[in-house]
Amino acid sequence: MARQAHFSAPAPTPILYDRDGAFLAQLGHAEAGRTEYGYWVADPPPPRVGAATLALEDKRFWQHPGVDAAAVARAVWQHASGRGRSGASTIAMQVARLQNPRPRTLWAKAVEAGTAVALTWRYGHEGVLAQYLRLAPYGNGSHGIGHAARFYFDKPVADLSWPEIALLAAIPQAPGRMNPLHPAGLAAAIRRGQRILEALAADGTIPQADLPAARAQLAGTRLAPPPRRPDALPAILRLDKMARAALPDPANPLVRATLDLHLQASVEKMLRAHLAQWRDAGAQQSAVMVVRRDGREVLSDIGSAGEGSPGGAIDFSRAARSPGSTLKPFLYALALDRGVLRPDEVMQDRPDGAAGIGNADGFFLGPLLPRRALANSRNVPAAALLRRIGLHTAFDALRAYGLHDNQGPAERFGLSMAIGSLPSSLERLVRGYAMLADGGRASDLVWLRGAPAKPGQRLIGEDAARLVGLFLADPMARLPSFPRYGDSEYPFAVALKTGTSQGYRDAWTLAWSRDYVVGVWVGRADAGPMQGLSGARAAGSLANAILLTLYGVTRSDLTAGDFAPPAGRVAREVCADTGALGTTCPDRLTEWVAPQRPPAPAAADPVRLSITAPEPNSRIWRNPEVPEAVNRLVLKAESDPPVPQVVWLVDGAPVGTADPAKPFLWPMTPGAHRFQIRLPFAATASASVRVVVE
Repeated sequence: MARQAHFSAPAPTPILYDRDGAFLAQLGHAEAGRTEYGYWVADPPPPRVGAATLALEDKRFWQHPGVDAAAVARAVWQHASGRGRSGASTIAMQVARLQNPRPRTLWAKAVEAGTAVALTWRYGHEGVLAQYLRLAPYGNGSHGIGHAARFYFDKPVADLSWPEIALLAAIPQAPGRMNPLHPAGLAAAIRRGQRILEALAADGTIPQADLPAARAQLAGTRLAPPPRRPDALPAILRLDKMARAALPDPANPLVRATLDLHLQASVEKMLRAHLAQWRDAGAQQSAVMVVRRDGREVLSDIGSAGEGSPGGAIDFSRAARSPGSTLKPFLYALALDRGVLRPDEVMQDRPDGAAGIGNADGFFLGPLLPRRALANSRNVPAAALLRRIGLHTAFDALRAYGLHDNQGPAERFGLSMAIGSLPSSLERLVRGYAMLADGGRASDLVWLRGAPAKPGQRLIGEDAARLVGLFLADPMARLPSFPRYGDSEYPFAVALKTGTSQGYRDAWTLAWSRDYVVGVWVGRADAGPMQGLSGARAAGSLANAILLTLYGVTRSDLTAGDFAPPAGRVAREVCADTGALGTTCPDRLTEWVAPQRPPAPAAADPVRLSITAPEPNSRIWRNPEVPEAVNRLVLKAESDPPVPQVVWLVDGAPVGTADPAKPFLWPMTPGAHRFQIRLPFAATASASVRVVVE
């Protein structure tokens, strides 16, 4: 009994609300196949609640030591004389039973009586009453007056009126029979509540003049249905542990999440509408996260398309998947930050630098500045850059950025780490892109309002992070791989990166604007392939719709503003294929360079290009006795002065790049064709040569 003469109670269970106070969920304790809520601290209990609770349950509570001898004697006499039964359990005895439930036997009653006396002696009458008001059952899984006030009336217990207090005080005697959410139970609770009001008026707690109005109000009580949990289960499950650990007040543990329920519903509607358009292409699932840049607050978190969809119970915002090309910006930022790369340095997108890695479109664009190499999402320059950084260095840096938690070895992923072999998740990517948006300062995402903010840690230099942001926000730099005026373009500044994993198994878009970071994933629950659904096509269109909705604009609206350039750098026009300062080359772009750059070199002599084989107007026959793969036409060219690379075009479309001094093999296709060569990203081109293939 000494062990039982201590107060014990389950931890308080929180009620979770969105950022504006809309109900999200109750987070209870699972016990014996049912869920219990409440157990909120009630110390000290409001005097009016205590008076109403004791009015019928334990009238001599303040006088007896935990056991009411007069009530026990009356109960024994009534039982022996056959004149009915009356309860003899005091509030202290009920506390003992609530803490340690036992079968209703005489021995159990004796143990409860002894425990009640010990509890009263140890904690005093006020403590016993407060413990009862924390543990007492109020029906529908609710425990404790504080939770019951919030559950039934959506108000703190201190704001309850006398009729509301009387109704709640009636329920613990028989929570099932007096369930106020059912008409018969509400009527029974009102009848007992009327007796409580009369007892309170009889002892002067309620003025007699106020009794009629209180009784009339109690008689007319109608309870609203309890709030229903919205369809945001993955987000709620994620918040459960955090909410329990961050209870602001054990007596009133209401927790505000950062989620915006209105936005959540809007994004979910858009997700389902877009997913319906992609189902014929094999898409099954999608996940979205929206984060406010300032403060990293999570405004929307949709982990799946919901019940009824394949894998609808899985939270795909946390699932590890192939990230496609979405890790490339971090490799560029790492290289820029460590001086491995300069923004005006030429990178090569050419076959001899591919190391077995090809581009998604099968073509090579030749020499590119980092801005275009990243914005065009070229695989070959990214793999070459990873080789320069070093596998181990990049692997460890990406882990430090929070983009993966693998332990290696880095060789397991190899250079394909740059194009999707290193698994990540939507949540990790959103956190990483928020770091880039914040100038390289890493910080955890915030899920609860008012939670203490952890100081951010700078993992990437601000100069490098801002440069990468400007690369990703430049729609002109995305040409020719991504067309203008599609889903990657906005009427306001947006930095974005798409990603598509091998076999179109995952489609990604990560984007940030002045105010928000948005992440979208589209794929299948079984990790199977989709039919041609890329990050730009599928995830990009949903991200575009979300950002336009967030700002309340359309594609035709114009909003001023741009991202801040790196401090200390100056804007200069540079040649797109050489990085040289000046305006003499035909293809130029504006880049932020270090101010100590030397002046532009003297203009070079113009380049003259020509095709030497085949001859114009040639008619060429394929050999029907050899495999199709062997039927190739040898193309030859000349350049004066020599250049390292030209782009071969057939019928106006690029088919590959090559050293003009070396032959280029073209798979022959029947019909009339025109051949031409040009300098990469320059207007200089040869005359076209017409050839007919039979």
